[in-house]
Amino acid sequence: MSLNTFWRGTAAAAFVAAATLVAPTAAFSAEKVTFLVSWLPGGDEALAYVAAQKGLFAAEGLDVTIMSARGSSDVVTKLASGVADIGEGGLAGLLQARAKSDVPVKAVMSIFTKQPDSIFTTEGSGIKSLQDLVGKQVATATFTSSNVVWPLILKKNGIDPDKITLTKVDPGALAPMLATGKADATINWSTVAPLFDKALSESSKKLVILPWSKYGFEGYGLSIFASDKTIKERPEVLRKFLKAYVEAAEMAAKDPKIAATSIKAMVPELNADVAEQQFAATLPLTFNEISKKDGLGHFDNALLAKTWEWTAKSQNLPLDKIDPENAVDRSFYPQ
Repeated sequence: MSLNTFWRGTAAAAFVAAATLVAPTAAFSAEKVTFLVSWLPGGDEALAYVAAQKGLFAAEGLDVTIMSARGSSDVVTKLASGVADIGEGGLAGLLQARAKSDVPVKAVMSIFTKQPDSIFTTEGSGIKSLQDLVGKQVATATFTSSNVVWPLILKKNGIDPDKITLTKVDPGALAPMLATGKADATINWSTVAPLFDKALSESSKKLVILPWSKYGFEGYGLSIFASDKTIKERPEVLRKFLKAYVEAAEMAAKDPKIAATSIKAMVPELNADVAEQQFAATLPLTFNEISKKDGLGHFDNALLAKTWEWTAKSQNLPLDKIDPENAVDRSFYPQ
């Protein structure tokens, strides 16, 4: 990012162009796995890095390469085309893709059981509610799954989407646009708030967050996806991956510094303090009353149906276009 001290600087951009991070050297016989995080590296994407750095993947006989995608839709596309084996992204993005082309990708585990989608703006912008976005400039990442639901969250709150100017940009441009006033607001997941706090402070601005969950948006957010090829041909590898991933989640939840130090070790350009804050911001989305009731990683039928309802209505798709149950595979939950 153009802000030199921000998390996604020139060095990070070069890293993304390289597009790979490789886990510590595993045994020659280890199963190779390519995993996609849905965004540029940051604290909210830390769990795969924890599993790599703490030897959890290696303990399962896995040699995992971590690659960065440019949003949930990009993750689905790359999994479907065989670029990667497993990935993470917003469930709405997968449901939309299956409704349009029945992509050979399924969700195998939930991560966020509460929605992270939010509007970011600044104090003094005059934006204190979604209704205040009318007539404003809003920037969003081109491939974020939030774009799938955006029209419906507005309509649900009596807002005409045509009265808001929405600009799609590279995710790395969002914080600079908000900091410089080129956008009145941005669409982001709440998990990146610490990164924006740091960027905005350089312009003497303070971040204001409007969570969509306060405006009626519910359903599953970030989830683990796998290609049908991986599910069919490498089921044990997938089970081992998810086991290590859950162990990483539980380990880092007890001490968020683990998340920060792990990702910092593999992406030196990151600010460890910001990464720790960012990971900590994910915890209420993962560990909450829903995951406590249903079990970590599980998909509840009713909440899955609600997630599809939001997705379908936002895209003007009939509810019977797909059965969301066909978009998930519950047979890989870690025991």
